[in-house]
Amino acid sequence: MAYSSNSSETNASSQSWADLGIHAYVKIVIIGALITWLFHVQVYSCVHLWQNPSWSHGFLIPLFSLYFLNQRKKEILSLQPRPSYLGLVLLIFCIALFPLNLVQFKVGYFSQLLVLAVLGSAVLFVGGWQTIKYTWLPIAFLFFAIPLPDRLLKMITIPMRIAAAEISTVVLSLYPNLEATANGVVIDVVYKGIKIEPAMDVAEACSGMRLLMAFLALGVAMAYLHYRPFWQRIVLLLSTIPIAILCNIIRVTITGFIYVLISPKYAQGIYHDMLGMAMLPLAFGLYGLLAWFMSSLFVDETDQPQSDVVVRKRTNSSVS
Repeated sequence: MAYSSNSSETNASSQSWADLGIHAYVKIVIIGALITWLFHVQVYSCVHLWQNPSWSHGFLIPLFSLYFLNQRKKEILSLQPRPSYLGLVLLIFCIALFPLNLVQFKVGYFSQLLVLAVLGSAVLFVGGWQTIKYTWLPIAFLFFAIPLPDRLLKMITIPMRIAAAEISTVVLSLYPNLEATANGVVIDVVYKGIKIEPAMDVAEACSGMRLLMAFLALGVAMAYLHYRPFWQRIVLLLSTIPIAILCNIIRVTITGFIYVLISPKYAQGIYHDMLGMAMLPLAFGLYGLLAWFMSSLFVDETDQPQSDVVVRKRTNSSVS
């Protein structure tokens, strides 16, 4: 029995993606080539936007998806693919929507989302529901690689910029001889009776959207990879939003102090970008502190060592 157990563990650990077989890879290459050919404009547009520092994390998202997929290698390789014709119906529907969107709706962001829908439908059609069970997250995670449309981006970033400006002015005004007032996304500063010109503008790059999207993506990855109770994963995932917003407010406040007390040139350009990058370690530190706090405060009873119970058998000796 022991030999059989060890043998099964060895076989599981020695599994590789090569075990899928040549026919599976032919299907993957054909489907991948067709999707790339159909959506090559959308794919190129995404890759081009990834070159913008605000969306540079897009290059990492596909790598994370492949890593998630590799984490389920054992389960996927043990499956017997059962094609689902519902996947074929959804695939045809999504492909039909693509030219309709180009001609009628003309929403570029919707066309990029269709790439994910087509990919998911193709997996469902070829592999069935059991395959989708282990691949839905790697596919859905690609959502974070698709840059938001400009209209939606402005709707989100403008309130974030205004909030960062208002909170930062409160902190800046605590400094002696410094008075700061927020007018929308612009911060007017008077230091020692002298008005600082020009006023400090909380630009779109300071909205925190870059940090929010990147940190939200990594928060999903961490919540998925860390083995902890489901409710803790949800809390950690939701915490990425206030943590990212808090770190951005800290960034704007520090930029304001640099702008007033040191020199405006150190609050822009490469120095501004370096300060933004420094917020990622701070965000991860706060995230790790929250994860440690929940792990320390809430202990799973199943992890507690069971106390040994000693049972003594008492024998009665008869006296003759």
